[in-house]
Amino acid sequence: MRADIQNLFIRIQMLHDAKEEDLKVNDTLLALERRGYRIGEREVKLELEKLVEDNFLTPHDDLFSITGAGIEELKEIQSALAELSSSVLEGEESQTAALNSGK
Repeated sequence: MRADIQNLFIRIQMLHDAKEEDLKVNDTLLALERRGYRIGEREVKLELEKLVEDNFLTPHDDLFSITGAGIEELKEIQSALAELSSSVLEGEESQTAALNSGK
């Protein structure tokens, strides 16, 4: 996956995780690595800083918490992802079904 696309997914994942609990750089790095992302600590910090700049997260000490704007953005993202996922995966399911019926 291209780095720019991966970074979008990472920011979405960070917003989702921040809604559940405050984020720490090292914990976030480990969670992303467990999900299969190839990322280093520097990149995690940069992505967190971008979310702070966008007013989606707020820093305090070594933690980052989601803001009201971050919660609203996440809701919009979830809605868009649901529609996109349905559209993209529906096409895949149709193609898979067609291939399987021909066997």
